[in-house]
Amino acid sequence: MDNTEKQLLKIIADMEGTPEGAYNIRSNGSLAERHVTENVDIRTKTDKPGIDIIIRPGTKGETVHIPVIISETGLSEMVYNDFIIGDDADVTIMAGCGIHNCGDEESRHDGIHTFFVGKNAKVRYTERHYGESDGKGDNNMNPTTVINIAEGGYMEMDTTQIDGIDSTYRITKAVVEKDGTLVIREKLMTGGTQHAETDFTVDLNGENSGANVISRSVAKGNSTQIFRSNINGNNLCSGHTECDAIIMDNAKVSAIPEITANHLDASLIHEAAIGKIAGEQLIKLMTLGLTEQQAEEEIVNGFLK
Repeated sequence: MDNTEKQLLKIIADMEGTPEGAYNIRSNGSLAERHVTENVDIRTKTDKPGIDIIIRPGTKGETVHIPVIISETGLSEMVYNDFIIGDDADVTIMAGCGIHNCGDEESRHDGIHTFFVGKNAKVRYTERHYGESDGKGDNNMNPTTVINIAEGGYMEMDTTQIDGIDSTYRITKAVVEKDGTLVIREKLMTGGTQHAETDFTVDLNGENSGANVISRSVAKGNSTQIFRSNINGNNLCSGHTECDAIIMDNAKVSAIPEITANHLDASLIHEAAIGKIAGEQLIKLMTLGLTEQQAEEEIVNGFLK
């Protein structure tokens, strides 16, 4: 693995050297490295590209890394990853894709991740997307996440896309059963002529189920963003969806939060706010000796933390 690939792994998965625990590294369309543990098995699918990650019931405190890196121009791939998290497990999964496009052709990674979160299991899932280019080729990613949370299950999903992705369309669909909880936090920044679409749909089917979907985004240059979120309350449940965006330059942002109550005891809230950086924020930081550009960067970085 060369220095470029090592740097990508550090950015998208906090990997420096060999990580502890189970991991599966995919590089330029093929398996690069894999390690399994007593409680975490990783198997290559036989019918299509992708892997099955099987976590034994009762597993506690393990971290699984499954990064994807692309350093070839013109490479386009689609993978299917299934996560089977056993009952009462408590684990962290670090995913993400990094692209270093060294040429003039499109490099693209699309993936469908399907989660089966067992009864009373807890999952913290982190997914980071990053791209960089030496040439004129686009870096494109289209992730789809399908989440099934069983009774009493809990899942946190943190997604980050901060730099270098020319086009992305993220689809997330979730079903939450009795006493289950889903928390989604999205951080997104686009610039230049980049385009990003996010589409979240959550069905709160179980009694006392809950969901909290929060998006923070910054749009710069001539970039465009579209945020859609739909929470369906189908039982006694609570749901909240929120989109906050900072718009700069000639960018365009559309926020479309939607809530649907299909049950008398469904309690749902949606919020959306889009605006530019407030002048008083810039002035306050500039009085501390920052330039206007430095002040903008500080505000944006703080907003996306």
